[in-house]
Amino acid sequence: MSNVLAIAHKELKGYFASPIAYIVIGFSAILFGWFFINLLYYFDRMSMQAVAGFGGGPQSMNVNEVLIAPLFLNVSVILLFTLPLVTMRTYSEEKRSGTIELLLTAPLTDFQIVMGKFLGGLVLYAAMLAVTLVHIGFLFAFGTPEWQPVATGYLGLLLMGACFLSLGLFVSSLTKNQIVAGMITFAVFLLFWVINWISSFTSPTTQGILNYLSITEHLNDFTRGVLDTKHLIYYVSFIAFSLFLTIRSVDSERWRG
Repeated sequence: MSNVLAIAHKELKGYFASPIAYIVIGFSAILFGWFFINLLYYFDRMSMQAVAGFGGGPQSMNVNEVLIAPLFLNVSVILLFTLPLVTMRTYSEEKRSGTIELLLTAPLTDFQIVMGKFLGGLVLYAAMLAVTLVHIGFLFAFGTPEWQPVATGYLGLLLMGACFLSLGLFVSSLTKNQIVAGMITFAVFLLFWVINWISSFTSPTTQGILNYLSITEHLNDFTRGVLDTKHLIYYVSFIAFSLFLTIRSVDSERWRG
């Protein structure tokens, strides 16, 4: 475990020694804030219409359904652009600079190397999510949203991000060029993000399969405060399989070396 933490610490230092961490956190915070302000304005306008038209008052509008749930779903768009920046250099840069040989000849297992890099990226991603708590705290300070959908929504985002990170690690382990790794990672992320759109043109059986493979379909229940084991199994299986592929890729690099 100490080896895994040491690699994770090294990865984090690498992120913050370069502009990557600051770009990812800053860009995410700006986009999240923009989504938040627009959805807050929409919620306020709908609440005023409810007062004027139906006399139900602002309390007739559910802040979790109208504001928080769409906000969390919009975060998945941010992940498409930010997480490839996190993973693209993970192995590609090591291969390009030649430090991959030092890493592979160190007394470390492939599992420890992969898990350390994954954990480092996950901590950076968690820091990115932590910044957004400021906006959610604003809602709790001046409103009465339900905390359960907020908690499960963040859990869903953490699991979705972990899926993207694990997949990005695998892509990065396949090439020496981090720009190529970033572009391929973005393309694969986008495929899993829009795959359910294709399902509407297929047979019911194929539609069911494509909907299950869609990474965003499994986030919807989390944003509504629902913890379904079907979604948990999907995310955990996705992460485990992607990390397994990365371990096999690193192992093949060791044999080639």
